[in-house]
Amino acid sequence: MPEATLTVAISDLHEFVVATLRGTGLPETDSRVTADALVETDAMGVFTHGTKLLSGYLRKLRGGGYGPGARPRIERQGPGWAVIDGESALGQVGGCFAIETALEKARNTGIAYVGLRNTGHIGAAGYYASLAARQGMIAMVTGNDIPSVAAPGSRGAVLGSNPIAYGIPLLNGDPILLDMATAAVAGGKVYAAHQRGEEIPPTWLIGPDGLPTTDGSLYPHQASLAPMAGHKGYGFGLWCEILSAILPGGNMTWQVGSWMFDDPSRPSWHNASFVAINVAAMTSPTEFESRLRRLIDEIHAAKTAEGIERVLLPGEREWAARRNAIASGIPLPADVVAKLRTVADESGIRPKWLFT
Repeated sequence: MPEATLTVAISDLHEFVVATLRGTGLPETDSRVTADALVETDAMGVFTHGTKLLSGYLRKLRGGGYGPGARPRIERQGPGWAVIDGESALGQVGGCFAIETALEKARNTGIAYVGLRNTGHIGAAGYYASLAARQGMIAMVTGNDIPSVAAPGSRGAVLGSNPIAYGIPLLNGDPILLDMATAAVAGGKVYAAHQRGEEIPPTWLIGPDGLPTTDGSLYPHQASLAPMAGHKGYGFGLWCEILSAILPGGNMTWQVGSWMFDDPSRPSWHNASFVAINVAAMTSPTEFESRLRRLIDEIHAAKTAEGIERVLLPGEREWAARRNAIASGIPLPADVVAKLRTVADESGIRPKWLFT
């Protein structure tokens, strides 16, 4: 984790995010929904997908690419499925509406699929999976993006760094939570490492010749992200594209815009999918918990390599970071602080904690 240069209370950061979003005309409820997602992500230590994204979102809201007054709407639906037009609202607004729709349907049918098309950049896919898991549901979330990831053997990008996330509920604990790009690394980590002057590992990027490169300055215009685990990551990225864009009828691959580099008046046409599985509809929640705890205990008891205390489950490191953030504040790294100060300068909202 990068070294912190400023530590901020969760409530202070949340208030700042809400205020800057409200300044664009975004309604109070939508501002708080978006702030919840961004600040929670920072609290969990996933700084590439937290408030670092705020400046780009504000730019889109001011430019009209994302509509401050846009309301996602259900286009078509059945008992266990729905397709939602995000109406180019912020991705957090569309994403929260979509996962709540999936949860409502899964309560009635046991399992539900919701496709969200024509939305803004959704941020951390795992956030929506965690919302579902907190309500006793197993969830899977996928998304698509403008191509930035090579396929095995390609000289250029073929798919986006399409994320896939899942959340598994625990009655008396934090959910098991996985959130990963199907690239070898999220594009935001390349930007962050390059901005910090750190060397890019040779497994992260594919150069214009189709070979690995460590030159972070080439991304994204001349280099592509490597697919996670080669052909396996490529296969999962394709799965995300199909669930997120092909099935609900959204924009795919190069039809998706760049929310960072396009003109701010241009929508980004992102897409996502949300699957919710109602544990209580299929088995006793206490029986599920008992069996899951047995698996968790077995994994935790696995013999470890020298210097390793125990094998961790997906999400354990992030939930620990969140507990620390609640107690002591969020330790923001320098690149996030710089982005937030830019937001402060542009919005005229300059909290003291950000300039101490």
